[in-house]
Amino acid sequence: MKIRLVLGASVAALSVCAGTVAAAPALPETKAVPAGSTSPSTGFDPAELKSALDGVHRAGIPGVYAEVREAGRTWRGASGVADVTTGRPVTPDMRQRVGSITKTFTAAAVMQQVEQGRVRLDAPIGGYLPHLVPGERGMKITVRMLLNNTSGIPDYIPYAFPSLQAFPSLPDVSPKSLDDNRFRQFRPAELIEMGLAAPPAGEPGAPTGVYSNTNWLLLGQLLQQVTGTPAEEYITRNVIERAGLRHTRFPTGPRIRGPHSRMYEAFYGLIDPPRDYSVYNMSWTGTGAALVSTMEDLNRFYTKLLDGKIVNGSSLAQMQRTVPVRALDGTMIEYGLGLHKVGTACGTFWGHDGTVWGAGTISLTRADGKRQMSVAVNLQRWNKPDSSGKPQPHPIDYALKALYRQAMCGERNAEAENASQVPAFVP
Repeated sequence: MKIRLVLGASVAALSVCAGTVAAAPALPETKAVPAGSTSPSTGFDPAELKSALDGVHRAGIPGVYAEVREAGRTWRGASGVADVTTGRPVTPDMRQRVGSITKTFTAAAVMQQVEQGRVRLDAPIGGYLPHLVPGERGMKITVRMLLNNTSGIPDYIPYAFPSLQAFPSLPDVSPKSLDDNRFRQFRPAELIEMGLAAPPAGEPGAPTGVYSNTNWLLLGQLLQQVTGTPAEEYITRNVIERAGLRHTRFPTGPRIRGPHSRMYEAFYGLIDPPRDYSVYNMSWTGTGAALVSTMEDLNRFYTKLLDGKIVNGSSLAQMQRTVPVRALDGTMIEYGLGLHKVGTACGTFWGHDGTVWGAGTISLTRADGKRQMSVAVNLQRWNKPDSSGKPQPHPIDYALKALYRQAMCGERNAEAENASQVPAFVP
């Protein structure tokens, strides 16, 4: 899904029900783990990282866990609970539905096909998938436009989840379709048709793009067309396995395999108390946002990708050519081909973030590869609205901002406030 949320000038529009944190047990310990060189590093303080992580839990997130790496040192931590009923604690190695981080994996797979000459970035998608994007529209929209969200094709989410169509007008929104779709099996073609049938979000190739999950289901169908293999299988063999990821996979059913948290959705106070959506049929998002992974695997993946181990240097350069893209709440992001660019006072970071019902994840790696953070939370859309329907600030927003600042730049960096521009959970 795609509801753009930014910490900084605007508030991440999320909320939590009162009393959740009160049920939490003592916070589990965090630890620093040597990984190669253990030379001292300014701004890499395990105690400060632990404190920032605990602050997110105290602010209202039931469970939060993370892995931060810097110059050969690795810190992993967890704070809070995976289950608010039993008090089962979260742990740093838990599996997570990572939402739109999946898009970087899909983009890397497409770029591999570009390298092999089976796909041309500036070729029309209608030449590959005339049955899905026929006619003049298919001839105007290129593969590159799908990858950088400048196709003008709108998102199918409001049509697959009809009770959300009035968003962001919260008084006119209901979470009913979240439950209606819990076990529904969608076909990519029917979701793509929903997006193509909606009013266009813009002209193909416009200088400003509009983020749309429909693009990413089309890219999955493109992969299947040119490889003769289901996109999920191709991505698994040629991206996930090539990166050496042990705990990353597309789900084959509604349940997550391996240790994981429950995933609580509040939907801006409309679901109170927040409801667990960890069991869910992810066919509604497929190659756009269905992956399950761990924080360790995400850091490893982005290391390999930015080192040129998943795609070659020319492909990576294409992926890092950004355009301004407008999210559904009107905010702007710098978006390449499946990669976000985030500028901070301590450097430029690359990666992605994502959310599905109840789960939010972000993974960012500094351009020099020497600093990484991956963070997961098990509550989404916690900000309750005011009388006008506008979601209001919550302590969680500021606690996450502090965690990102510490994880990306370290407390000693006085200018690290710029890390507040890091996106928070883009589905």
